[in-house]
Amino acid sequence: MAHSSHRPLPEVQAERPPFDAVDFVREQPPQLDWKRGGGSNDKKDLLNHDAFTACDASKFTAIDPAERIKEGKAAEIYKLMIGIIVPRPIAFVSSMDAEGRKNLAPFSWFQMLSQNPPLVMVSFAGKGKGDKDTAANIKATKGFVVNIISEPFVEAANFTSIDAPHEVNEWELSGLTEMPSTVVKPPRVGEAAVAMECELEHEYPLIADDGKRTGTVLFGRVKLFHVRSDLFIEGQGTATDIAKLMPVSRLGGISYGRTTRIYELERPSWAKVEEEEKSNSGAGQSQL
Repeated sequence: MAHSSHRPLPEVQAERPPFDAVDFVREQPPQLDWKRGGGSNDKKDLLNHDAFTACDASKFTAIDPAERIKEGKAAEIYKLMIGIIVPRPIAFVSSMDAEGRKNLAPFSWFQMLSQNPPLVMVSFAGKGKGDKDTAANIKATKGFVVNIISEPFVEAANFTSIDAPHEVNEWELSGLTEMPSTVVKPPRVGEAAVAMECELEHEYPLIADDGKRTGTVLFGRVKLFHVRSDLFIEGQGTATDIAKLMPVSRLGGISYGRTTRIYELERPSWAKVEEEEKSNSGAGQSQL
């Protein structure tokens, strides 16, 4: 039996600082006075800042995914992608099969697609010759719920990723609360501050270079949003407070990310840029 080079995780965790229930902080962006055409910011004390400004081609490794996959190293591409496409939102999906058996599982290959119609997508890797339970359930019954994971129940959500047999009820394993949905049959997670009841809109099979199906992308149309009322920012309509949502993101390996510090960057306006150029040009001419 091969032995892992990694120390047992509980042993490593015991040496780390405890989880800190820090206050949510809104701070300045790295460079307040950044101007158009300025390139990398001037925050030289950022870790490894020089590596981002060197732009040295000799420092890069080119990876051909098709070549790695032909060599039987598809796992290397998976490991690479989950490590660089970060942070990823997590779809905590509750579903139900045709016999009424419930399933609950997290998926980080997840994203919103549009607001009109309101569409979300969840991507599922193949499981042997068939679909994972969640994908099979959604295809069979057409309804599912995407719950948003927050820090107060992240451990319970993570535990539902267990490779349990189909007949095992992940709800019971998690200890989370079932709340009835309104439009679809699967229940929503009571602890989740946000839940989206979805109906299957479209199924897109994922086909590898050898012609084999390796997974499925399912598009869901959101039929109903459930948003805990205290999340709404007073006077801003449906805008929500991220500090109260406390969302959890997925990183590489078995790592999760927190959102506890943010900064804001104003979206540039071309009209404003042109106005500033005219103003600067006029100021320059007046000095001649």
